[in-house]
Amino acid sequence: MPRRILRGTVVSDKNDKTIIVRVERQVMHPLYKKYIKRSKRYAAHDEQNRFKIGDTVRIIESRPLSRTKRWRVLTDAEPQAGAEG
Repeated sequence: MPRRILRGTVVSDKNDKTIIVRVERQVMHPLYKKYIKRSKRYAAHDEQNRFKIGDTVRIIESRPLSRTKRWRVLTDAEPQAGAEG
């Protein structure tokens, strides 16, 4: 079974080697047929403490790394502005 890859925004970087990523999705309301936003927070492993609050990242499923950490940061989802040469 392939590993899931999700895209989200970093909402906390206070822990060492760990970031909290909020992943939003849209679901249709069963009665009103209107799309509503649902979000979930995932703890992801960030070995070099590279990512800060507000960064958009991709995370991938992995083996359990701690009690709550089951995801690793794959890469930046968007390149940094002004990161050219």
